[in-house]
Amino acid sequence: MSIVVEHDKRRYEILEKALDVFVDEGFENATFQKIADKCGITRTTLYIYFKNKREIFNYSIKQFLRDVEDSIIAIGAEKSLSHTERLIKVMTVTIESLEENSRLLSVVLDYLVHLAKNNADRGPGYRVRRRTLRMKHIQATMIIAGIKAGEFSPSINVKDANELLYSLFEAAVFRLVILRCPTVESLKAAMRLAVCNMTVTAEAAQKSAAKR
Repeated sequence: MSIVVEHDKRRYEILEKALDVFVDEGFENATFQKIADKCGITRTTLYIYFKNKREIFNYSIKQFLRDVEDSIIAIGAEKSLSHTERLIKVMTVTIESLEENSRLLSVVLDYLVHLAKNNADRGPGYRVRRRTLRMKHIQATMIIAGIKAGEFSPSINVKDANELLYSLFEAAVFRLVILRCPTVESLKAAMRLAVCNMTVTAEAAQKSAAKR
């Protein structure tokens, strides 16, 4: 068991150092050898943990998404929160995770540009959709649950609402990576406004409850 823990710890340390290389060199110019040098190990040793630079890169993204999803699942289990509070908390945590991982986001953007330049069979759009599909699904599920509970307006188009909220994540990435904003607090305020506008008024909620 201790061997597994030590192996995972070493992989995490490599990911931290590899991120420096990706940020400094860009995805295209980063090499397996440069990553090994940054970690102070040989290529042979690096192969014990990862088989190539793309696997290192993909593992970094998976780890980031896993951490975000774990946080979301934990929030979903907080039954004391209303659907509105739960959705706001999920989006706030996600936006804060984007802020904390802006360096990784810059590498992701560089990688997507690399794919576009090299006319990859499955371009940037496909890869982004594949990575974010689960997040969109979780978000849509929360909106539907809020509607069923009578907390969100029944007239809401779930697909449109989901796209609106998700666009705030895209705006956060743009501001953090392209505009180099240190924080995106204004987007958090916009998100809270968007979610609150989905809720029904107290009077309408009472009427809805009476009908049920």
